Amino acid sequence: MSLFWRIFLLNAVVLMVATMLLLGPVTVSSPVLPAEAAVVVAGLVAMLVANAVLLRVGLAPLRRLSRAMAAADLLRPGSRPAATGHGEITELITAFNTMLDRLESEQAAGSARVLSGQEAERQRVAQELHDEVGQTLTAVLLQLKHVSELAPGPLREELHQVRETTRGSLEEIRRIARRLRPGVLEELGLHSALRALTAEFTSPALAVALRLDPGLPALDEQTELVLYRVAQEGLTNTARHAGAGRVDLRLERTDGGARLTVRDDGKGLGGAPEGAGIRGMRERALLVSARLTLGPGPGGGTEVRLDVPVSEEDR
Repeated sequence: MSLFWRIFLLNAVVLMVATMLLLGPVTVSSPVLPAEAAVVVAGLVAMLVANAVLLRVGLAPLRRLSRAMAAADLLRPGSRPAATGHGEITELITAFNTMLDRLESEQAAGSARVLSGQEAERQRVAQELHDEVGQTLTAVLLQLKHVSELAPGPLREELHQVRETTRGSLEEIRRIARRLRPGVLEELGLHSALRALTAEFTSPALAVALRLDPGLPALDEQTELVLYRVAQEGLTNTARHAGAGRVDLRLERTDGGARLTVRDDGKGLGGAPEGAGIRGMRERALLVSARLTLGPGPGGGTEVRLDVPVSEEDR
């Protein structure tokens, strides 16, 4: 039965009961007697309660759909309201679930194109930094060395300081190029890339411990890149915002695939809204159908966990 006819019949029943009360043996005197007023009030209350209960039961699926619509997030796919009810209500919930499926599919496809373009642009910028700016600074270092050998003593010391500044700039450019496009990931694989990432973020103020479990499943290039980028973003957020003294980075095997965990002992999220970095991690997780979990760690701080599914033949 459609929603229209259900509401219509509910109201019709209420009106029929009211008519029966009017045509029944109960009469109302003038002035109204207390007993008669009590009968009228009781009948009115009974009709209102019955109407409210029946409408609440009939419209309960719409309330569930409203809560599901308010909580829907394309970066956290999977949750769907149950298609219960009758007639148009079931059709409406089914249509909403179908719309979510389509939007999540389009979101994943759009994110894949955007992130693919970002990786291509990072590779181009990293290549230009390495080939153009890096080679130019290397040539400047060689020229400074040649000039310093011919310069008098006082000027030689100043040229040495300039050389060291230039050398530091060259190392910084190379570090930026490595972060833009991790060549070690393509050449030596995920394990070596995570070791290099750990060494890069380790400092006197932050100790980074890496644990790579043996027997990890085979991962394709895109999955390895997603794992690397999530680890990189997690360590970056820890170094910049967490105020942590230690962070544990772990890659382990699970029953369904692989899990990456970044756990620190910092101040935690503190109810702060998710920024572009976390949204970027969620978008990358969607590319490989992974599940990203972000929350407080067992002993405080923040824990980022990425669960990556692996097909049966790759386990």
